[in-house]
Amino acid sequence: MNKLMSAAIAASLAISALSTGFSQPAQAEQVKVPVMSQGDRTAMTMPSTGQSREAVRQRFGDPVSVSGPVGDPPISQWHYDNFVVYFEYNHVIHAVARHNR
Repeated sequence: MNKLMSAAIAASLAISALSTGFSQPAQAEQVKVPVMSQGDRTAMTMPSTGQSREAVRQRFGDPVSVSGPVGDPPISQWHYDNFVVYFEYNHVIHAVARHNR
């Protein structure tokens, strides 16, 4: 949830609390989940760090789309249905599960 939405919800709750006779505005707690613990990576098969582009293509097929390369060293992304693979030059540096839409 972004900060603007959190603030809007907190403001709405505060107005609601004031109209019902509570003297203290409502407090909202923001829960942060670290990127690497947002999903069960063990349940998915994804490319491993260090694999070559060719090894990824042989095992997972052609990507749905490709982004990059960008920067120095060149970083590119291969987008699959369930994950995104990040390459530095021709080797995997990370694979990330995609958010369910």
